[in-house]
Amino acid sequence: MPVVFYSIQDDDEYYREFRASGILTHYAYVRKSNYLLPSMLVPLLRDAINGRSLVDPEIEDRVQEVRDLDEQSPRALLEPNELRVAELVGQGMTNEQIAARLNLHDKRAVSRTNGRIYAAWGLSETAVDDKVARARATLIFTLNRMIIWDENGVVLVQDRRGEWVPLYLEAQTNAENGATAAEMGSMTGATVREDAWRKRIVRRNKYKED
Repeated sequence: MPVVFYSIQDDDEYYREFRASGILTHYAYVRKSNYLLPSMLVPLLRDAINGRSLVDPEIEDRVQEVRDLDEQSPRALLEPNELRVAELVGQGMTNEQIAARLNLHDKRAVSRTNGRIYAAWGLSETAVDDKVARARATLIFTLNRMIIWDENGVVLVQDRRGEWVPLYLEAQTNAENGATAAEMGSMTGATVREDAWRKRIVRRNKYKED
């Protein structure tokens, strides 16, 4: 059955589930934020009926963004039991509370697990004590991004080019880029999106002719 998704969803988990199910490669997917003209929808519907896929360029970018995040996920470095402990540490639990939650007889087992988590995330060398390490581990788990701290305690994260930049600068840059994109979108959004879709349709028609 041909399916066309026309959705406003933009959660990372949404794209993970779609990618895992193969939907993004077998069906048409369009964001509601796009300015689609009736003439641009007709080829999309025809492609879906004929079993071909057509994915919004913005969706492809978001899928790649989520894939990159997953590949750099610090959680992927942990074993399942370590991941569970990291989650409970992130909730503010003490070692005693974590041991009780996991039905462990000795809180020292939690301490050893914490040590492996700190080592996997590079906190063993940078954190001055356990309280600092727990706080930093909480931040890494919550953001699900690898983070390092320089000698001045500045939080650094990797940008899309793989360079380490201060977290506050990245947030500032993202905010500025978002504002710029919104301003441009209000003026030329329809033109840009229409052009992208027209190019995609032209390539699709050329492929079918060949």
